[in-house]
Amino acid sequence: MTHLLAGHLESFTELAQTWGPLLIFFFMMIESSFIPFPSEVVMIPAGFMAARLELFPGTPMAALVIAIAAGVVGSLAGAYINYYLSMKLGRKFLYAYGKYFFLKPAALERAEEIFREYGNMATFVCRLLPAIRQLISIPAGLSKMHFGRFTLFTGLGAGIWVIVLACMGYYFGKQTTEMSYEELVVTCKHQIGANLHWLVLGLAVLAGVYVWVHRKVMHRRSPEPV
Repeated sequence: MTHLLAGHLESFTELAQTWGPLLIFFFMMIESSFIPFPSEVVMIPAGFMAARLELFPGTPMAALVIAIAAGVVGSLAGAYINYYLSMKLGRKFLYAYGKYFFLKPAALERAEEIFREYGNMATFVCRLLPAIRQLISIPAGLSKMHFGRFTLFTGLGAGIWVIVLACMGYYFGKQTTEMSYEELVVTCKHQIGANLHWLVLGLAVLAGVYVWVHRKVMHRRSPEPV
């Protein structure tokens, strides 16, 4: 089992060495559009592989910079998709048919509510929050937000998020530069077995934080009495 898993990881590494920047761009574009896809499974491995020089030739830091650049450009591309589709299709179409593309009316209403309250800055802040990250580009498009400002605020928010994730992966990758993937799998299995209770607790805390933030962000405010 260990040998098989290590073989799959090595095969993925070979694929990433050939298509690395395009893969990062493509998956981050999907993540930033209306298709639900976690950026963590893209940028953390990208940073990890950059540290081990398995993503691009050169130096680890140069590989990290290229990975971050590909991630930010991909995030912007996905945000542009939401922005332009919203601008062209309009509110009526999105509320009627968005549910077929993972866009629930309640979530769209909440995104518009946040955008009305916080304006352009919402496109920056919301890029750092779960649940609303992708959706905030939609009210920006519906309101025909200035394209330059949209690019600036979205790029800044996406950039911070991508850098944090990539640097996390880079840090862990630096700790394993001398290990083969088979050694890495064995070490991970040992560490998971020895610290399973802490791992479960950590995942439970992360899940709880995510649910709490999701509820806080997506909870619609009751209209104030007139």
